[in-house]
Amino acid sequence: MNDVLIKGGRIVTAVDDYVADILVRNGQIEAIARDIPADGAEVHHATGLVVFPGGVDVHTHMQFDLGVAQTVDTFETGTRSAAFGGTTTIIDFALQKRDETPKQALDRRLAEAEPQCCVDYSFHIILTHVTPETLAELPDLINHEGISSFKMFMAYPGVLMVEDADIFRAMRKVGAHGGMINLHAENGGVIQVLIEEALAQGNTSPKYHALTRPSIMEGEATHRGIRLAELAEMPVYFVHLSAAEALESVVQARDRGILAFAETCPHYLFLTEEEYDRPGFDAAKFVMTPPLRTHKCQHDLWRGLRFDDLQIVSTDHCPFCFNEQPFGIQKSKQMGHDDFEKIPNGAPGVEFRIPLLFDGGVNAGRINLNRFVQLTATAPAKMFGLFPRKGAIAVGSDADLVLFDPLKPHTLSASTHHSNADYSLYEGKSVTGKVEKVFLRGKLIVNGDEWLGNPGSGQFQRRSASGRVM
Repeated sequence: MNDVLIKGGRIVTAVDDYVADILVRNGQIEAIARDIPADGAEVHHATGLVVFPGGVDVHTHMQFDLGVAQTVDTFETGTRSAAFGGTTTIIDFALQKRDETPKQALDRRLAEAEPQCCVDYSFHIILTHVTPETLAELPDLINHEGISSFKMFMAYPGVLMVEDADIFRAMRKVGAHGGMINLHAENGGVIQVLIEEALAQGNTSPKYHALTRPSIMEGEATHRGIRLAELAEMPVYFVHLSAAEALESVVQARDRGILAFAETCPHYLFLTEEEYDRPGFDAAKFVMTPPLRTHKCQHDLWRGLRFDDLQIVSTDHCPFCFNEQPFGIQKSKQMGHDDFEKIPNGAPGVEFRIPLLFDGGVNAGRINLNRFVQLTATAPAKMFGLFPRKGAIAVGSDADLVLFDPLKPHTLSASTHHSNADYSLYEGKSVTGKVEKVFLRGKLIVNGDEWLGNPGSGQFQRRSASGRVM
């Protein structure tokens, strides 16, 4: 591979902000200096552009099969979409099916991802049944397979939900070996009662998805998960935190010195429960779990990002189409046209995280540029054992780099995104700040609107301890 030289860009990391050149050799950053001679290198001029580390999105669902429904993005289309949005590493999920061990679930997902991924990738393993055999596999997955994070659900009884005792068992085993449990925190049993009551009263429209998942039940489960982790003496991470009550529990725990961490997502920062008032079935586009919350919750989440009560912004990219065609009913929101409980939960978003957070965060004065990089690249890499290989611009780090035009306006739309989803949560929204070039380990894979990457060029990333370095 020829050397690559990026000249004159404004380099922004989680802590630095300066103008310099970056020399890339053999996929890694070889040197950073004020004026590096070209000497035959492939030169990319970055004057007037911001250069920051490739984004790390630690919550995506590519080619995800839940049995009754499947997400519409393959590993190829989903990671290509990620790349156009400035994300060069994802951490997806390996769901342990009822007849599988965690290791078998990982092997199955690796076989699906390896020939398709266009960016680098890893997995969290979703533990659905905790047996002595399951627990016995976890140390080897952490210590030898490089999988140091495991997701467990406190919601969806009879499908994904795991009892508190099993969460505690897994926490103690995982924590003893440098791993971390990621919790989907909602009180699944109480929510199921509310769902059954709503349906019995004939309330089937999409807005009842939100009305049956109140924020107080996210807060209750978050508090309970923290107490379990406290007793197990290990770090805990809450995925897609949306509610002020949940955030309050995390803040209180951190004030007491407990290793409690959390992410939120762009849709909770830029959209509210008012979307569920849309006429007809259109509100189904916004059915995700947890649901969209109030303006007050949104204000609290932004404050949490500013003061590090929330550490990461991920996307929970879980795309389904709104229409049945061309991908079929199992990949469409139309599955739940007559029953909100059957609407596939999730929405697209992996491509828009960075421009949304730049425009609505940096440009709006809510966060500064360094914090923007921290939330989208550095903190995710540190939290999940990828740093300093990922999430950094430093000598020896992978040359995952984004050249970003901070002044370029564009419009977010399903007509121009690269996901298979046929709609966008942010259709028609104008933002300022656009990804211009993306490098994956020194190779240019996005050049404006041109795709130069290849399926299978992404590499599996073995990770060190999760939840220990921040």
